[in-house]
Amino acid sequence: MARAVWSGALSFGLVALPVQLFTATESHTIRFNQLQRGTSDRVRNKRVNERTGEEVPMEEIVKGFDIGDEYVVVEPGELDEIAPGQSKSMEITGFVDLDQVEPVFFDKTYYLAPKGKEYAKVYALLHSALAQANKVGIATVVMRNHEYLVAVKAEGDVLAMHTMHWADEVRDPHREIGSLPEETQVADKELQTAVQLVEAMSIDWNPEEYHDTYQEKVLQLVEAKRTGQTVEKGESAPRSTNVIDLMDALRASVEQAETTREGGGKGPQKATSTSPPTPLKTAAERRAGRSAGKAAQSSKVSELEGMSKAELYQRASEADIPGRSSMTRGELLKALSGKKGRRTARAS
Repeated sequence: MARAVWSGALSFGLVALPVQLFTATESHTIRFNQLQRGTSDRVRNKRVNERTGEEVPMEEIVKGFDIGDEYVVVEPGELDEIAPGQSKSMEITGFVDLDQVEPVFFDKTYYLAPKGKEYAKVYALLHSALAQANKVGIATVVMRNHEYLVAVKAEGDVLAMHTMHWADEVRDPHREIGSLPEETQVADKELQTAVQLVEAMSIDWNPEEYHDTYQEKVLQLVEAKRTGQTVEKGESAPRSTNVIDLMDALRASVEQAETTREGGGKGPQKATSTSPPTPLKTAAERRAGRSAGKAAQSSKVSELEGMSKAELYQRASEADIPGRSSMTRGELLKALSGKKGRRTARAS
């Protein structure tokens, strides 16, 4: 069972609900250890005294506030004593429409759970009321010597707490960004076509369809370096659309989106998947299995056309086609189908 990161009382009006707070998200970001080149020795960060260069034990570390010419030292216990009630309570001061809270204010998400079965009814009552009213409770809470502005919201069948940025932490984009367009006029036809494109590309939100494709490419790179193989180069970034070609680009995009929706064409290659990433070895075996029964040339070409660039590159690697690492998807397709257009390898 997960460990609670905070426990106290959630109050709204005269109702107090003892709750526990659990982290709702986790990071799957690939992290590399720092090593000294040519060795397997890890380079670590340590709690080191800047003046002496010696490591400082955790129990000897205190907090100091810089007032210019000296530090004011504060002990951990003193921080707890100044606001013992705030560190154990989360009081909802009001309820607001969810649509009124701009996404830029939200930070991290936690799950709220009742502290015992005897509080299940109060928990369920608040959850149902928030869900039916489509509102969030605005409150403050002190955790780890920091006060947070939070929003309590019904998420599925649980209560969730979202920490929020304070108003003075949200930067004014017009002050921060000097290149924002000022009252730029757009033509009616362009706007109508852009809206048509948005409608044509509208989908139902399903988070399970998305996964971290960049992380998969990093793992492929690691596996390739481990086994002494090469890894395919990624697609180049798309060229910027200039103002002259804007309308043509919009119309072509609408046609492509509508064709894809109607099932009449493949459309743009998606960077999403409905299933978890397949291990490299398993993926190679599946690709080899698919090609085993394709004896006729026409069937082979049809199969190749339905493959992604990564799958074509794997086939090119198995066929030992020269220059494959610098080929585009179209060039890989031509090379594998026996057509002309194969390029020679570039000098590295």
